[in-house]
Amino acid sequence: MNVPLPRPPGPWRSPLRGPWLTSVFGAVLLIGIPVLFVTGLLSYAAYNPGLSHVNDKTPGKGLLGFYLFSWPTHPYWLYRVTQGVHVTLGIVLVPVLLAKLWSVVPKLFALPPVRSAGHALERLSLVLLVGGGLFEFTTGILNVQLDYVFPGSFYPLHFYGGWVFFGAVLAHVALKLPTAVRALRSRDLRAELRTPTSRTRPEAPDAGGLVPRHPADPTISRRGALGMVGLGSLALLVVTAGQSVGGPLRRAALLAPHGRSPGTGPGGFPVNKPAAAARIRPQDVGPGWRLTVSGAAGSVRLGLADLQRLAQHSAALPIACVEGWSTGDQHWEGVRLRDLAALVGHPADPPGVFVESVQRTGSFRAVALSAQQVRDGRSLLALRVNGAALTADHGRPARVIVPGAPGVMNTKWVGRLTFGATDFPEPA
Repeated sequence: MNVPLPRPPGPWRSPLRGPWLTSVFGAVLLIGIPVLFVTGLLSYAAYNPGLSHVNDKTPGKGLLGFYLFSWPTHPYWLYRVTQGVHVTLGIVLVPVLLAKLWSVVPKLFALPPVRSAGHALERLSLVLLVGGGLFEFTTGILNVQLDYVFPGSFYPLHFYGGWVFFGAVLAHVALKLPTAVRALRSRDLRAELRTPTSRTRPEAPDAGGLVPRHPADPTISRRGALGMVGLGSLALLVVTAGQSVGGPLRRAALLAPHGRSPGTGPGGFPVNKPAAAARIRPQDVGPGWRLTVSGAAGSVRLGLADLQRLAQHSAALPIACVEGWSTGDQHWEGVRLRDLAALVGHPADPPGVFVESVQRTGSFRAVALSAQQVRDGRSLLALRVNGAALTADHGRPARVIVPGAPGVMNTKWVGRLTFGATDFPEPA
């Protein structure tokens, strides 16, 4: 007579694992991920990709660009808020994402891998969900920290990856929402938050196999697990949010990619790319620098002194970048873009403008701005900031500053403005 040997307990023995804890983490992500998706799409719309292929870093997007619209200049802080939320929330959700993956790791290695057509669909959604989530969070964080190492451009990879990930989220929710609702109702959150480790018990066995067959003794309560994840997210919020919120919190932004001490004086605020990194030569922006302005009536070439003799205007605007950091309001002075348009034959209702920098490397050496951006009285070709001439790193002798636009659209070291252009060539 053959007596079956007892099966080994297996590697996944935590008594905390089960549908309830997994559903709690899932509920948090169910709120956060749609916000990330929407703010990410808004960030892409802010580049005005439909205006020019020079702005469009994700060509061939087809129907996925159905939502694109002309990015507004009011309110001027719009991009600062939407992108600040996108980056900060993405980082804050990392502990929740990792905890959710930990809670379902037994299912990722369950055998047999496919038991039915429905199970195959669920497994496929898990592959896209887990892979897409890890890819989106990893590429996003690396880009925020200015250490993007993936082959290929960040923009199309993150854009297409976002659609794949969010599609997998929707499929997973459709498959698992009834189970998650039942699980959340099975236990009282307040009771769990009062339960110590000594009274922590495994959940009842579940059909999904999350609850271990041979649970180990608890070393932490569910209250402790939730608290650990919550404190991790809170710590990341504290060391991240200040880069976009500003004020006293800026000093606590330890994860800010540009550090917390950008210098002092009128130019003492962060820059994404200094003049040296953009290979700006002294002769490119020295006394011989000239700005070429073209339009319906022809072209004019203006030196710095010529621009200073034109009517000067001021605007208090921030610089807000895709990496989530922003400067707070800086006080810019210069010539309105719409006044420059009037010099070359566009005195009323000026059209959009093609802006080209003298820099020779990097993306966004040229951008197209919409007509509504040009017509806004706060859109300037800035010559001064905070009462002083622009520094080399901030775009001396002249840079564009536009309300509500992403930082890269505020082109530095401007060399040419072409109003009413219908053909936007790739910059050399």
